[in-house]
Amino acid sequence: MSKFLVIAEKPSVAQSYAKNLSAYKKEDGYLEGESCIVSWCLGHLAEYAQPEEYDPKYEKWQFDDLPILPQVWKLKVSRDKKKQFDVLKSLMNRADVDYLVNGCDAGREGELIFQRVYDLAGCRKPVKRLWISSMEDTAIRTGFQTMKGAEEYRNICMAAVCRAQADWLIGMNGTRAYTTCYFKRLVVGRVQTPTLAMLAERQDKIEHFQKEAFYKVALTDGRLTVVSENIANEEAADLLASLCMDSEAVITQVKREQKKAFPPKLYDLTSLQREANRYFGYTAKKTLDMLQELYEEKLVTYPRTDSQFVTEDMRDTVEELVGKMPVLLPFLDYGQLGHNITRVINNAKVSDHHAILPTKEAVEKGISDLTADKKNLMMLVCQQLVQATGEEYQYEQTDITVKCQGHDFTARGKVPVQMGFKAAGNAFKNQCVKAKPEEETEKETSIPYGYEEGMTLSPVKAEKTVHFTSLPKPFNDVIFCERKEWIGIEERSSA
Repeated sequence: MSKFLVIAEKPSVAQSYAKNLSAYKKEDGYLEGESCIVSWCLGHLAEYAQPEEYDPKYEKWQFDDLPILPQVWKLKVSRDKKKQFDVLKSLMNRADVDYLVNGCDAGREGELIFQRVYDLAGCRKPVKRLWISSMEDTAIRTGFQTMKGAEEYRNICMAAVCRAQADWLIGMNGTRAYTTCYFKRLVVGRVQTPTLAMLAERQDKIEHFQKEAFYKVALTDGRLTVVSENIANEEAADLLASLCMDSEAVITQVKREQKKAFPPKLYDLTSLQREANRYFGYTAKKTLDMLQELYEEKLVTYPRTDSQFVTEDMRDTVEELVGKMPVLLPFLDYGQLGHNITRVINNAKVSDHHAILPTKEAVEKGISDLTADKKNLMMLVCQQLVQATGEEYQYEQTDITVKCQGHDFTARGKVPVQMGFKAAGNAFKNQCVKAKPEEETEKETSIPYGYEEGMTLSPVKAEKTVHFTSLPKPFNDVIFCERKEWIGIEERSSA
């Protein structure tokens, strides 16, 4: 009886595939069923060979031999993974295997992991691609029913090949060039060298930072306080304060506006790493590691995504998930849920994977048995779904301008009119976040009623205040992830 071979990226994922394909018979390095075989890679089983394996002369590093440009790229199986590669090679070439299924992670790197094994094994059998964003049983079964030919993902695979070859070319040639020129080992990498430059630049700014003072003058009539623009010179600030003290001030403008703020987007990996760091202090790596585990536990969708939207065909699924979020978020009332599903739908902004979402299985299983850190992360993902589909936050903003001794002083007040999406966000922070980030400590302030244009404030008290420019902050790994994203350096690179 003919069979098909499914190759997963790691054993834990293979176990989930095997369960849904009824492949229960355990063998050495794979599982087998009546109609299929399920095996796995162990991440990258093979890497590009070292320069000396192309030509023995490269064993000695010499500047004159550069650049090293392989005409035919050689792959070499990692010594500690050769046993599993031999298992896969044998399975690929079994006479009863008609075709293969690439079940590695649905993304650029997953394409490369499979392709390298396929090429090294000398296999030429047809390949189908399993492309899923969730490890839920339903998603896996649907994925196997809707597989496409591997050729449709060829460009993604070639992008991964280009990335890997660029890493090799820059790393091997750059390291040898700098080492032979400066007579000490200097490692160069496509990613690590610009990374080091960014860190060095920031450190230089920190070490040469000169704190500078600036000043403001505040006026008050006992109820309303207005503040001047920044003043660079202390004598000028002192003079203004003395001139305004016990003098008259006139309100020249009172501007009231109804304003609104729109809900945040859903999380992609980088934005979730940033928020997890702000609220819980998790490093980018810790967040990714926990997300990967939650993904394999079928509680969240695929984590390595750069999209903050979902596709139109997910509308009903997202609406159902939103309606069930109070099950996972006990601090949330059903009345705080919005139904603006359209806001998170944008087919054009979803490429490989949609935004990170909780799964239906998470709702069914619950999250009470998770570790505290994983529970925090799950609640962060869930509340973001509620916020992203919530109503707009509406508030009234009042700006007052006061003139005294020829100078303008201003005050701004904000009063909520409709909390909208912020109701869920505030409930989450109050329940789950022990210390709010510095940038969120600002409170809504109201301007006292009764002030209108043309009114005279007399007498007013004046006070000079001193402030200082801020020292640049060192990069933490989360800020650095964002910076790398801004300049186009991707996360999944070994360079």
